Amino acid sequence: MRLAELAAKIGATLDGDGDIVVTRVGTLERAGPDALTFLSQGRMRSLLATTRAAAVIVSPGDAGSAKGAKLVHANPYAAYAKAAALLHPAPPARPGVDSTARVGEGASVDRTASIGPYAVIGARAKIGARAAIGAHAAIGDEVEIGDDALVHAHVAIYPNCVVGARTILHSGAVIGADGFGMAEENGRWIKIPQVGRVVIGADCEIGANTTIDRGAIEDTVIEDDVKLDNQIMIGHNCRIGAHSAIAGCTGIAGSTIVGRNVQIGGACMITGHITIPDGTVIMGAATVQGNVAEPGVYTGTFPLMTRSEWRHTAVEMRRLRALARRVAALERALGAQRGGDDEGDTP
Repeated sequence: MRLAELAAKIGATLDGDGDIVVTRVGTLERAGPDALTFLSQGRMRSLLATTRAAAVIVSPGDAGSAKGAKLVHANPYAAYAKAAALLHPAPPARPGVDSTARVGEGASVDRTASIGPYAVIGARAKIGARAAIGAHAAIGDEVEIGDDALVHAHVAIYPNCVVGARTILHSGAVIGADGFGMAEENGRWIKIPQVGRVVIGADCEIGANTTIDRGAIEDTVIEDDVKLDNQIMIGHNCRIGAHSAIAGCTGIAGSTIVGRNVQIGGACMITGHITIPDGTVIMGAATVQGNVAEPGVYTGTFPLMTRSEWRHTAVEMRRLRALARRVAALERALGAQRGGDDEGDTP
């Protein structure tokens, strides 16, 4: 694609020869003369002088440091994402139902949709226009899948769930399994039927082996443009607000409400029945055990340290309770002494 055409499509300003043709993306270190690269982090700025890329996407502040052709954009990383999608488009799915697939009674499959080998479409399910269902995917009864959705191989969607337009579900994702609902009686557990659904909005992405439980009574809801990484657990009756992003191996217990534009780092553990407000950022490996009172950036773990430093820190932390008792006793003694001194000064 010509640089001039690419610049127009991603909303960048061209600085250089617009007739240069790029065919792929590459890194600053290893891009070849047919590749487009980008700079979004200042610590990589020195590579602008040595890159062999045909052109580079840079911010206005870095344009003067880049040699050769460049595409100038206020957000180079977002511009790169758009350019990469244009230079590396996903292959279009071939419309039609594979001969080995099974389509249940009363199911509606748009003529432009693609149903892969050995996929199973449940009774009365609805598959939208240009949607693609991968090999061995299992789509339950009365599931609705929106236009241009992509369901990769071996995804399981339980009955009655909804997947919005242009949403991507990666392999191994399980949508709508029963929530962990049990009542205890006389030392044994009674299973509580989970009668809600999972409703996933438009433009979402659900990572590989991520699981989203169906609601116990009402629905579990993933709003529009939510991005979930691999191996995330979303419990029953949760609501994840629009435009939020959650990194891998995070677990969110049931009935938790995550606001809009929330970012949650990897391996966070979030308890149930709490709320996290719009715009909150929670750093990786944090444990959230109660409501987050106001938006902000929250960290719940120590930065990395050597083993010997960690051992010393752990020992000191174990002494904190005793230290707190000693400080309290000293404060009481000092307060008593000051009170006595005051009494002695009274005429």
